[in-house]
Amino acid sequence: MTGKLFDVPRRALAGLCALLALAGVIMLTAMADSTMQPLPASAPDGEFSAERALRHLERFATEPRPIGSRAGERARDYLAGQLRAAGLDVRVQRAIGANTSAGLASFGQVDNIVATAKGSDPTGTVVIAAHYDSAAMGPGASDDAAAVAAMLETVRALKGTALRNDLVLLMSDGEEDGVLGAEAFVREHPLGRAGGVLLNWEARGVSGPSLMFQTSRNNAGLVETFVDAVPHPRGDSTLGELYRLLPNNTDFTPMAESGFTGMNFAYIEGSSRYHTADDSLAHLDRGSLQHHGSNMLALTRALGDADLGALSADHDLTYFRIFGTMVTYPNALVWPLAGLAAVAVAGLAVLARRRRLLSLPRLAVAAVSGVVPLLLAAALAQGLWEVLVAWRPAYDGMGGLLHRPQAFQAAVVVLAALALLCWYLPLRRRLGPAALAVGALAWPAALGLLCAQVAPGMSYVLTLPALFCALGGTAAILLRGSVVDGRTGEGVGAARQVAAFQVAAFQMTAVTLGAVMAAALLPALARTAFDGMGLALGGVPALVLAVFGLTVLPIIELCLPERRQSLVPLAAAGLAVLLVPVGLARDGFDPANPLRTHLAYVMDAGTRTASWVSADAEPPAWTRRYVSGHDTTPLPPGYARGTSLWTGRAPAAPGAAEPRVTVLGRDGDTVRLRVTTGRAARSVTLRVERPIAAATATADGMTPVSVDVTGVRANTWPGEIRFRGLPGTGAEIALRVPGADRFRLTAVAETDGLQRVPGFVPRPKGVVAATREDGDLVAVTRTYEISAKG
Repeated sequence: MTGKLFDVPRRALAGLCALLALAGVIMLTAMADSTMQPLPASAPDGEFSAERALRHLERFATEPRPIGSRAGERARDYLAGQLRAAGLDVRVQRAIGANTSAGLASFGQVDNIVATAKGSDPTGTVVIAAHYDSAAMGPGASDDAAAVAAMLETVRALKGTALRNDLVLLMSDGEEDGVLGAEAFVREHPLGRAGGVLLNWEARGVSGPSLMFQTSRNNAGLVETFVDAVPHPRGDSTLGELYRLLPNNTDFTPMAESGFTGMNFAYIEGSSRYHTADDSLAHLDRGSLQHHGSNMLALTRALGDADLGALSADHDLTYFRIFGTMVTYPNALVWPLAGLAAVAVAGLAVLARRRRLLSLPRLAVAAVSGVVPLLLAAALAQGLWEVLVAWRPAYDGMGGLLHRPQAFQAAVVVLAALALLCWYLPLRRRLGPAALAVGALAWPAALGLLCAQVAPGMSYVLTLPALFCALGGTAAILLRGSVVDGRTGEGVGAARQVAAFQVAAFQMTAVTLGAVMAAALLPALARTAFDGMGLALGGVPALVLAVFGLTVLPIIELCLPERRQSLVPLAAAGLAVLLVPVGLARDGFDPANPLRTHLAYVMDAGTRTASWVSADAEPPAWTRRYVSGHDTTPLPPGYARGTSLWTGRAPAAPGAAEPRVTVLGRDGDTVRLRVTTGRAARSVTLRVERPIAAATATADGMTPVSVDVTGVRANTWPGEIRFRGLPGTGAEIALRVPGADRFRLTAVAETDGLQRVPGFVPRPKGVVAATREDGDLVAVTRTYEISAKG
């Protein structure tokens, strides 16, 4: 029993038409997920205008403004002045923010801008949040100035509107260095401790629609408000589940953990510009700014007049957009739908067995072996990335987020198809197309059940394709039976041929319609994975595309030749190989699509020995002006991070800020230090040769902050403490180093920019600073022997 689910006359043509129909569905889905058209400054006063918001960006978002920088101070003063002019009560919260990761305690002096407007009859507080600091490498026009400018334009559009609820606008500081401002807000500020409904706005690229990608728990009321209030809602519950896989956080994280309910928004396309000099006004998509602002204004109005207490719920919603319509349903339906999909696949298997299209042993082999194309597709995509990095080492510094990745993305699509063919074709004759098609559907059904348990918001993207494809296959078999059972021994006449052709058309339609749900959901998920994760994690979209291939096997079967079938995977492999040089040629570096390179300057304050340092895998020509080998012995103790740094001799930089560490006292394993930088540097880093267990930081007039530290830093000394935005008077830091009688500590004073180093030549056009945290810093070090006891 090695039959087919169905067959039709002119099978290749029918299969091609079905695939074209599904391609049309994929294209329509992509078009429906577009962003908005920007509105001009002449738009009505009550509407959000991207052009009006852009005027604010031109005032404060043209230069990098990291925490503690003069540019950050100028941005703070401008933004606070605009909010005061709009009639809001504006206060600046100065505090120390804190965060931890493995072996690292991060602190920073933050200046949060907190603007408030009292409601007429408040049921709670609506908090609109975005951060005004940027990464040190670029002006952050998208991340996150666009959202901050949108806040100012939203306030203007609301002028004269009396909202029912209290409104708080939080423009936080220090987000880029570990969500320091938001952490300080919820820990110390009365409004942060009071909680409320939070709308946080971010960007991880320079274009694309504004996506609602994360919510707090029990989001039913919030999601319903979002769907009803926003004119162009984008985003789905899958994004929240995927976001948990990424090593990222935003201001939403500490605020949600402290009790805020809310939603998180971002646009993520054009991510090769993220955290670089190209996150600029020139590259900002005005449509993305408009979408951000239109959503912000609509939700502020809706939540500002809502009974916020009524938004509380005891369950989450699954939500997604299909064919221009937002679909929502309670997560109580996740398990029933996942179970229904599994039952539908099982029912298809029973029906196919009864019609003698497959045998149970063959079906079992097909189902179990269905994991092969999934794993193979992921492995091939990851292998492609390794090939690309080996061929062009500069890609490694981009984290897989390339300027023009379309040819490489197409190669991933082809590799997913190749993986599917390498599994399907050898088993086609042995097991039969029906067994393979039904067994393949067991995987999206089973994965849908798994997601129902561990990631409920993502279950639909697997469950619904499995369900609809199973129903389409069932309909095709039942229609096939209506022809077989009606035949007579005298053969099929002309009328009978017409009827058979009509039934074949109905079968084709049923299977194609069954696959529409898969075409609408799975390629869109793969596209989002490409945008959010890049080619460095290309195995994720490849896996999703392989699942899509499993759902449309009956249609693919129609397009495959009966003879010389090995030519098909050979053609796919050849196409994948061809796409690599095409992609390399198309994605070359130029002034419009620059190359990233890392360079830092390091000087030992005691010996005045200085070095250039680069973490590039293969430094480009400009960087090789400064580095020439891998000798790290001249670097100060504990400074080197990584095992393959490039270095070169450098001249001493006169007048550079130097660190000073004074021991104030000892109490067992805890040492209290006073850290200053002479002439003010923006930041100081302390690297410790022993693991640290806890750290406390304070500065003049600010509340001390303590954190516990676990784990160790990788590829460097195990303990590290950072203080960003270091006050001119310095900071007091206490650190606990268990079990160490004596240890070395290297203090690093960090000043932005390499221009003050003698002989430095700025980067040429087409080359920008890489995103590594110590890039483009003048780092002056001193190493101390510290006694932890007695």
